[in-house]
Amino acid sequence: MQSADHLATSRYARMRWNTPLSQEHAALLLQRLDVRPGARVLDLGCGWGELLLRAVAAGGVSGPVATRGVGVDTDGAALARGRRLAADRSLNRHVAFVMGEVAAWQEPADRVLCIGSAHAFGGTGAALDALATLVRPGGRLLFGDAYWDRPPPPEVEQIFGPDVVTLPGLIEAARERGWRVLHLSTADQREWDDFESTWLAGRQEWLLTYPEDPRAADVRAELDDRLRQYVGGYRGILGLAYLVLGR
Repeated sequence: MQSADHLATSRYARMRWNTPLSQEHAALLLQRLDVRPGARVLDLGCGWGELLLRAVAAGGVSGPVATRGVGVDTDGAALARGRRLAADRSLNRHVAFVMGEVAAWQEPADRVLCIGSAHAFGGTGAALDALATLVRPGGRLLFGDAYWDRPPPPEVEQIFGPDVVTLPGLIEAARERGWRVLHLSTADQREWDDFESTWLAGRQEWLLTYPEDPRAADVRAELDDRLRQYVGGYRGILGLAYLVLGR
């Protein structure tokens, strides 16, 4: 039972955030997002909200007008982790984590983050349409979405579906919906490799510790399949773009 408990908590244990992003790149995105004192920050599909917590801290919580944040997700374990992180940083009075479907959220904010969650709205275009109603006038959106860096082979396209577009297609989708691109950057290869490695690492360590656990064979097969898919499939083909958008 103890090893099973460790398995449940190991899935994201080595990940800082669930996206290919370095600390330096994150700092750049937060700078471009330009969170102001007293702003309201919303993170849709927040996971455990590491970037949300940094955004709120960047806006300032000790002055006369405190920045506040809300993270929305359907993963209860991730939300619980976010609440622990907020408490550890004395941000629990400034950041709330809410269990819920991101597409159902209706309360707007000054700064909105939506990274890797366009699928929850029905795809890139639908997400950009819906998010336009959630960014207050003069606000900014940090939108992270996948794109094809080069044409995928059929087996790779099958993994991610037919709705992934190219980077020019992603930019055009934003422009067509009235968004202006204030910042564009993409995850580099080292960020992707680190993301994929840390996604695997917690459970790889679990396997090394509990090789005889009844779950070990299934976990080993899942992790081996993911590594094969990445290294032999979408590595260098699937990209991740980070756009800071305004209207």
